[in-house]
Amino acid sequence: MSSKDVDRALASPIAEVGLKLLNLPEGQWFDRKSVRAYANNLAPILVALANADVGVIVVGLSNGNVEGIKDHAARINDFRQAAIDHTVPPVRCAVDQIGCINSRGEADSLIVIRVDPGEVVHETKSGECYLRVGDESRKLPHDMRQELAFDRGQGQFDGHPADGARVDDLDERLLRHFRDATRASGTFTQLMQARSLLTRQGTVTNAGYLLFAPQPGELFPQAHIRVIRYLSTQRGSGSRLMLDAESDTRVEGPIPRQIEEAAKFIEQIIPKRRALRASGLFEDEPIVPRDAWLEAVVNAVIHRSYSLGGDHIRVEIFPDRVEVESPGRFPGLADPRRPLEIGRFARNPRIARVCADLRIGQELGEGIRRIFEEMRRVGLTDPVYRQTQSSVRLMLAAIPRLDPAVAARLPPRSQDVLDLLRATAGELGTGEIAEALGVSRPTAMNRLKALQDEGLVLWVGKSARDPRAVWRLE
Repeated sequence: MSSKDVDRALASPIAEVGLKLLNLPEGQWFDRKSVRAYANNLAPILVALANADVGVIVVGLSNGNVEGIKDHAARINDFRQAAIDHTVPPVRCAVDQIGCINSRGEADSLIVIRVDPGEVVHETKSGECYLRVGDESRKLPHDMRQELAFDRGQGQFDGHPADGARVDDLDERLLRHFRDATRASGTFTQLMQARSLLTRQGTVTNAGYLLFAPQPGELFPQAHIRVIRYLSTQRGSGSRLMLDAESDTRVEGPIPRQIEEAAKFIEQIIPKRRALRASGLFEDEPIVPRDAWLEAVVNAVIHRSYSLGGDHIRVEIFPDRVEVESPGRFPGLADPRRPLEIGRFARNPRIARVCADLRIGQELGEGIRRIFEEMRRVGLTDPVYRQTQSSVRLMLAAIPRLDPAVAARLPPRSQDVLDLLRATAGELGTGEIAEALGVSRPTAMNRLKALQDEGLVLWVGKSARDPRAVWRLE
């Protein structure tokens, strides 16, 4: 479910709106509350949504029933003032009422609270900080709150004004396509305002400019994708540079077109292998599945740091792998050694939401998981994330996972050890491996010994008790 599904339910006829909202699952962008709840009960949800991205809370729905609010008129003002009375600093939100038919068949209303992305870290009046993760509002401990505060400092760059740009400066054809995709009515200005793509003064935000300006490179020269193919598995340098001169291009323009054009070029130049398919015929297929590398490119474009000048997204294609590097580190809340445990956090929430409307990204925090699933589906080793001082690099290698017969002889999750060693591109001690995988030292040693017996890893040390002994891939 995306935020677009919520918008469609809210735009339904009065007789249907309540039931459609009840049928939507609660998630990253949507929560329901009973009209019998106290206004201060909304504070954790308001804070969690503002700290994550955006979202909608509907009051008047509970336990499969459309309660409505007409029998609780005294509480309406409390709900309208909940953000002011119970969050610090007050969460920015718009509060409306929409008509509905309650479960008794009577004309009634629901309260709709649309939460805007926070520019700072918000907390409840009691000093508690929350972050929306899936359908939960998770309370953050002090250290994670500090990391969130750091990330939030640059996380709202997409909401800053774009140097005086106005709606008339944008590509009308792209805006019309956006309006059709959202099934919205009204003017382009109203649509942009509904997606927080305009400031209160009517200036287009950085997000709106990057998404819909004909040439966003005029203000953001770093906002492009460079696609490169190498003739060897190594880049080389100088006279040994292995770059294919005919396969080096820069893809510019508004974000939707960038992704579309980059995907077309990558499809043309990515190495292919001939394999027997389910049809019984030998067919050409890319060395890395299309859905995996495309999701990697989409994630890079949506979540890169556009505030970092002088750097761009690079897609490097080798005979045995695809690497995608984007400016900006993972948010401090994330551990790149455990990518599948990374929670939802959008550096550019406005861009993420519009891309979801356009069906470019699903806005579900599922991008990393999908990349892993696609690589595993075709029997390739897990993706590897590496983080530098200013960027994140993702490697999708055309390396088969362990042979099933070998894997059956090994302890569970031995593949994780191989993926970890490949991710570090170096050597790790037993304790480092245990810590990175979140297991005990004896468990890590058990896996390492089994892998060593299979000739997959090598122990390097001077003696059995050498504190500097390390493991590396054979």
